[in-house]
Amino acid sequence: MGVRTELESNFDFEIIDEFLDHYAMMVELMESLMINLGVEERYSHSVEELFRIFHNIKSASGYLQLKPMIRLSTFVEDALEYLRGRSGVANEETITWLIRVADLFMQWHEDFKMDNELSKIPFSLLILPDMESA
Repeated sequence: MGVRTELESNFDFEIIDEFLDHYAMMVELMESLMINLGVEERYSHSVEELFRIFHNIKSASGYLQLKPMIRLSTFVEDALEYLRGRSGVANEETITWLIRVADLFMQWHEDFKMDNELSKIPFSLLILPDMESA
């Protein structure tokens, strides 16, 4: 049974459609915001927007009981919380890691559309990059 079919057996169609609409918009914004973490004048806005996106995904996926999505969005939200407290731009390693995270969230969007099971989280995404070095 695919993820969409499973959701439809437990939740109202309108809730699922609203989640997927918002999720698609958030996933679409991720990569450009992540790239902007390397630009001094865009850093603050981008990290705040990314934090908001991952917080919203964490909340919605928690309601829908999408455990892999809850786990990864919580992990990324914690990393972004750290980045919010820093000054200066994010390093290349951090940006690359975040883009790989965004790729998985995009894959999950495809999993929803194709009614597949959610793709597994690669272990490498659960290892934080060195966020200190510039």
